Amino acid sequence: MNAAVFYSASDLRVQDIPVDALGENDVLIRVRACGICGTDVHIFHGDEGAAKTPAGTVLGHEFAGEIVEVGAGVKHLKAGDRVCVDPNQLCGACEYCLGGIGHFCEHMTGIGTTVHGGFAEYCVVAASQAYRFSDSVSYDAAAMTEPVSCCLHGIDLCEIQCGSTVAVIGCGMIGLIMLQLAKLRGAARLIAVEPVAEKRQQAIDLGADLALDPREDWEAELKKAGITRIDTVIECAGRTDTMEMAIRMAGNKSLVMLFGLTAPNDTISVKPFEIFKKEITLKASYINPYTFSRALKLIESGRVDVTSMVYRTAPLAELPEILADGEKRRGGKIIIHP
Repeated sequence: MNAAVFYSASDLRVQDIPVDALGENDVLIRVRACGICGTDVHIFHGDEGAAKTPAGTVLGHEFAGEIVEVGAGVKHLKAGDRVCVDPNQLCGACEYCLGGIGHFCEHMTGIGTTVHGGFAEYCVVAASQAYRFSDSVSYDAAAMTEPVSCCLHGIDLCEIQCGSTVAVIGCGMIGLIMLQLAKLRGAARLIAVEPVAEKRQQAIDLGADLALDPREDWEAELKKAGITRIDTVIECAGRTDTMEMAIRMAGNKSLVMLFGLTAPNDTISVKPFEIFKKEITLKASYINPYTFSRALKLIESGRVDVTSMVYRTAPLAELPEILADGEKRRGGKIIIHP
């Protein structure tokens, strides 16, 4: 089968490799759609994502497809089922799993990060990680269950109350999902911060009340709009400058969610006095513990739009070039069709 195999920084090769052997409790999936995530970009450039990626690993952790074969021990799934995949497989036995915080599992298997993933024609996964979805949902939409599930964990930590004012910095797909989830949480005013005009318009279309260009005088624009306090700021760009901006933008007794993923050795400049004086709570969010089913229900119900921000689809052969060139990703989410 054709697959995109990671070897080292900037060395991702689309090549023919064997399909993994099917275990007793596994399913074999014909991959129909696999989204390109910021984590894939980090790995491609040699940075660590949620875990270190061994050389020889097929990338891709946001994917959906059709089951073509099931292991002898699999009873709840069958060939022909349309499924999406939770890529984070917990051991279920370590201190963290037993303590109900399994996203810190000491022996986690990361499909598409530590073992072969969805940038391939076929992928073998444990049946426990495959979730059936309805015929009304496209493969492209179902592949977005993983990013929605990660956003759900983040939004759960944001403590948004009905009537809150929420700002989202960075309106790529993650930011636009966060914007919608904040609205579902009851935010009364939603502010989008994004330098690309087309993405600012997408944010307005998806419910933002105000869309700001961070290169301009955003503080004056907030004052002009009568916004004197922001309760929650969610940083989704994964940049050190926008993380510092999030702290400046936050109001008194506010919460700042640093959701975007930076390179492992990046640092930001923080003034402790500012944190003290405004009594800011700083939080981060790590992967998607126990949120996958909820995310799929939101997509199936249509309460969260995961398709309008898709920029285009592309064949597997284009993946190395797309990961290498940020301009090719500038337009929005790209989904690979292996």
